[in-house]
Amino acid sequence: MGRGAEEEYDYLFKVVLIGDSGVGKSNLLSRFTRNEFCLESKSTIGVEFATRTLEVEGRSVKAQIWDTAGQERYRAITSAYYRGALGALLVYDVTKPTTFENVSRWLKELRDHADVNIVIMLIGNKTDLKHLRAVATEDAQGYAEKEGLSFIETSALEATNVEKAFQTILSEIYRIISKKSLSSTPHPASSTVKEGKTITVRESQSTTTTTPCCTSS
Repeated sequence: MGRGAEEEYDYLFKVVLIGDSGVGKSNLLSRFTRNEFCLESKSTIGVEFATRTLEVEGRSVKAQIWDTAGQERYRAITSAYYRGALGALLVYDVTKPTTFENVSRWLKELRDHADVNIVIMLIGNKTDLKHLRAVATEDAQGYAEKEGLSFIETSALEATNVEKAFQTILSEIYRIISKKSLSSTPHPASSTVKEGKTITVRESQSTTTTTPCCTSS
């Protein structure tokens, strides 16, 4: 398929999109990875992801962006969804106050399941619906500062700040990675080795193979 060129990258960063259903996570994903927007987008079922390679601080970074359903019934996938994620985009809809109120619940879930050093960005989406705005920028900004999150408002429809949001979080992840300060918690493989039993092969067993099956003549 001639994919060789696009597969060359220095880093692969997994970033997850979280937030209530209907806030525009899938459209942020499609706008960033394919520069597409679909007004009639259906609810995401389960998990989807898309990738895009871009330059961050002079390095080639492949962003693997994961998108999940915001509904409760998909809660079972959380631990696998967050595994290995270096960044999270926590999205709410600026026209729906409940989606902003639920940010704290999503944040708790992140802190329960994700790496302690995950980079989190709060995103207020749908700024194009100016006349319907119900969440003030100042309120979200204040909340983000209190929780130590970066913050940006976007419009996936108008492609406003979408590129900037992803570029910003990828740059933050890169800065952390390049400092090697992400806590690496390797699986304790050594403990499983200790539990294994040593198997000794008796010499009498090896003598049963008398003639080699193939000769190098």
